[in-house]
Amino acid sequence: MDAQTKREREKAMVAKMIALYCRKNHHTKGLCPECAALAEYARQRSDHCPFMETKTFCSNCRVHCYKPEMREKIRAVMRFSGPRMLLVCPVQAVRHVIETRKEKRRLEEQA
Repeated sequence: MDAQTKREREKAMVAKMIALYCRKNHHTKGLCPECAALAEYARQRSDHCPFMETKTFCSNCRVHCYKPEMREKIRAVMRFSGPRMLLVCPVQAVRHVIETRKEKRRLEEQA
């Protein structure tokens, strides 16, 4: 898979997770201003990631390029939305788990 495809998959998954989080926690149909800002920030970080070719997802990255306060917000989204993605987007969620495990094994073998 090329870097552009990975970048687009990453952005789509994060956008879905933020939308799910916002809908369930802020009771909105669209994104509230805070979640919209987080989604835009995450998109920009992904667009400018110099490591996209060597990682599967941002959650596997050892270089955390999010500002500390944004990192905490995205972590809250991931903790909430991650398990729920199995019901919302089961194929993508399972693919993410499989690719994440493969990447972690690969990194362990390199260490």
